[in-house]
Amino acid sequence: MSQDTGTLLSIDLNALLHNFLFFKSKLQSGVKLVPVIKAFAYGHDAIDIAKYLEKHNVDYFGVAYTHEGVALRKAGIKTPIMVFHSLIDDLNDSIDYQLEPNIYSFRILNKFIDVLKEKGINNFPINLKFNTGMNRLGFLKDDIPLIFEKITNSKVIRVNSVYSHLVASDDSKERNFTKKQINYFNEIREAVKKEISYPFLSHIANSSGIVNYPKAHFDMVRVGIGLYGYANNPKWTSKLKNVAKLQTLISQIQVLNKGDSVGYNRRFIAKEKTISATLPIGYADGIPRTWSRGVGFVSINGKKAPLLGNVCMDMIVVDVTNINCKEGDVVYIFDTQETLEELAKNTGTISYEILTAITQRVPRRIVLLT
Repeated sequence: MSQDTGTLLSIDLNALLHNFLFFKSKLQSGVKLVPVIKAFAYGHDAIDIAKYLEKHNVDYFGVAYTHEGVALRKAGIKTPIMVFHSLIDDLNDSIDYQLEPNIYSFRILNKFIDVLKEKGINNFPINLKFNTGMNRLGFLKDDIPLIFEKITNSKVIRVNSVYSHLVASDDSKERNFTKKQINYFNEIREAVKKEISYPFLSHIANSSGIVNYPKAHFDMVRVGIGLYGYANNPKWTSKLKNVAKLQTLISQIQVLNKGDSVGYNRRFIAKEKTISATLPIGYADGIPRTWSRGVGFVSINGKKAPLLGNVCMDMIVVDVTNINCKEGDVVYIFDTQETLEELAKNTGTISYEILTAITQRVPRRIVLLT
């Protein structure tokens, strides 16, 4: 427990391993599994999670940006790391720290070739990103001849993988679109095979793609939110374990009389005698203001306590009128998948956003029972 505020995020590595092995069990022999640990491992702790999973012989790690990969390397991680959104200013760091940049445009391809030539480096591993419908980043199939003309002529790059990203693998209403994506990706793979003589990996499936589209596993899959206990579908989420619990404690309990208000701008005014509890956690810790005025809730001694007034930077106030509690009692912001999903639904968001919003001000505590 933090000595400063009592607020902490506990991370259960046993649950993490359970989820990792669950997704691995869905794969055919030889298919590689990439744990995605971008954004501080979806708000958890990227370094501790990477160190733990590395002991279980993961094939790759995936991060969003180069600086995330650099932090892992500085922490001693040796496993190959692919950088999903490489930026031109970071290419030197990719080389220095042996990170595999994902190349998605001619601008970054040309620049990386120039940088490698300047350094006299050959056969540096990259991943080629293709756009099959997400329309964020990526080459198109028609770009393949020119891509490989540049790669072949330069001799400084080796393609380790070709990949894309499913748009709606969790949405049963979009199965036709997803199948079109997979078919288009297959065409891209075949076109690439004609351009190079050495083997390369192919991957398009994310967490939902793993469970919903087994024919799209190819050589490798990427597991993101599923690793942390959420699968975008109650059927699959029930097979997973919650990895993170966010908790704090009661700083003070107060009695509000009729007409008393709580917080800035008096957004809550008591209509009757109300017992309130103040908690040392706020939007600077990742509690969104959309939880204000009863939209969000916390759990105290097994009961829901709705928020009173607005979320403040460092504090929230909750209604404990009907809860037997005292100052210093533990409060769970979320401790189960169901709680987090309910909070997300109440505020019109998704579990990803709540998890990744937990700021680095909140201490992380690793729990490993075995």
